Amino acid sequence: MTTSTDKGSTDKGSTGKRSTGERSTGERSTRERVGSARTTATPTRRESRERRSPRRYAADLATYAVLVAGALLTLGPYALSLATSLKTPVQFAREGALAPPWPVTFDNYVALFSGRYSFIPPLAITAQVVIVVLVGQITCSVLAAYAFARLRFPGRDLLFWAYLATLMVPQVVTLVPLYTMMTTVGLRDTFWGIVLPYLFGSPYAIYLLREYFRGIPADILNAATIDGAGTLRTLWYIVVPMSRPILATLSIITVVTHWNNFLWPLIITSSEKWRVLTVATANLQSQYSSNWTLVTAATTVAMAPLVVVFLIFQRHVVRSISLTGLR
Repeated sequence: MTTSTDKGSTDKGSTGKRSTGERSTGERSTRERVGSARTTATPTRRESRERRSPRRYAADLATYAVLVAGALLTLGPYALSLATSLKTPVQFAREGALAPPWPVTFDNYVALFSGRYSFIPPLAITAQVVIVVLVGQITCSVLAAYAFARLRFPGRDLLFWAYLATLMVPQVVTLVPLYTMMTTVGLRDTFWGIVLPYLFGSPYAIYLLREYFRGIPADILNAATIDGAGTLRTLWYIVVPMSRPILATLSIITVVTHWNNFLWPLIITSSEKWRVLTVATANLQSQYSSNWTLVTAATTVAMAPLVVVFLIFQRHVVRSISLTGLR
């Protein structure tokens, strides 16, 4: 009886193993057929590239041609300005404007920073103006934007949209009232006369930060409040660190705007003591209009710090754009 029972169990085990093997073999063959069908149905990358029509190639070629043309139109003036600044006036008059500078000379930059033209004071004054305006605008804009985004008080939305509506007022309309106010308080032809109208934030900066602050999850801010953090502590330790990308973008916009500011410094200042970079470059061009190599050297010097600032903050700018797109 024991022998027959063992034999029966052995037959069942071998039958089970055969059925399991047949099932695995069937599943393997099924997977191979599905894989071969998928391979046959889905063409490889090389085959799809070979099957592309000439019309598709023509469309891609036209797209790249437009992009290259746009890049040349955008970067061409900067390259031409740099190349011209490395020529002597004789080279510039004798050769074509597109001819490369050879031999390369830095005499224009040496003359620009020598005592005759004194281009160092305008550069220093412009840097001081930009730093003061940047600190003031970022600080005031962050405080105002957080109030408009997270604090509740009567008339909040009405006040915000009324303030934002000032973006539609052209700058030229406010020049005469601002000039009258600065002259009345004795700030004409002074450093604070240049800085003060832009020191307390801007509608665009407040709008940009408000929209970013509204995207921060309320649970994080509520958790900070439960832990005992006040409004300013929550803003400084939670909101500001989370908003570094948008703050970097706003910083670049502010630096570029006030580094290139020309009209207001031209109106509010009259002496060389408070002459900013743009006004000094325009004055240089009007006095020495025939010496274009010196003028292009000045424009290259004015452009170089902005390129450096963008290269430093470009990672944060790209991150802010991607985060805004994800919202």
